[in-house]
Amino acid sequence: MGNVQSVERAMAILRCLSNTEAGVSQVAELVDLPKSTVSRLLATLSDLGAVTATETGFRIGPLMTEIAAAADQHDSLTTVAGPYLAGLVDTLGEDAGLSVLDNGDTLYLVQVGASAAVQLRDWTGERIPPHCVSSGLVLLAYASDAERSAALAGPLPQFTARTMTAPAKLRRRLNAIAKRHSEWVYGEFADDINSVASPIVNGDGHAIAALHVHGPSYRFPGDHDPDGIAQAVATAARQLSARLTR
Repeated sequence: MGNVQSVERAMAILRCLSNTEAGVSQVAELVDLPKSTVSRLLATLSDLGAVTATETGFRIGPLMTEIAAAADQHDSLTTVAGPYLAGLVDTLGEDAGLSVLDNGDTLYLVQVGASAAVQLRDWTGERIPPHCVSSGLVLLAYASDAERSAALAGPLPQFTARTMTAPAKLRRRLNAIAKRHSEWVYGEFADDINSVASPIVNGDGHAIAALHVHGPSYRFPGDHDPDGIAQAVATAARQLSARLTR
């Protein structure tokens, strides 16, 4: 309870400073907390970069600006990606999603569901290690050496019998993915889910996100050509990449 209360109080202070600069006494009055508590929390927030001390008080710091910018970027990306995701759903009949690498995880930003009789859960907001999902693998394939090394630092969790966890094998796999621009994953995160993904790249060729399509293993890809499905996803990713770099 104490930790939760501290977080709530810290958030109240950040909201207080979101539109103004204020000293300890003013902040304490606005959030209705003792000056000693506010002073302690401001010191911690300052150490984290969430607030910055000035000659007259405190203001929002670079960490909060960075978080806000990232949120705006993700919101903009999901908005622009919407029609491309919907197009993949219409073409392939399975759920399509958009994801990014975030603090070493695959973070699912949005998912557009298909109208299939058997539907998968919505993974929006979920985090999964990148080595076992198609979107994570294509993002790692285009990542820097430092990002790759950090993501492949073991031990890597094994979710199914098919999960690849050997760093050397994963590095070879990532090199191959970078050449073909897409990757299928068959039951590596969950036995009953298959997926395919392709990267969205910026003007410098760096992957900023990934498009993926996934479905139940019993029907996806089913009787359909896996290469043709991968090509459809890669084409949508290229079109979205071009749209973002205009």
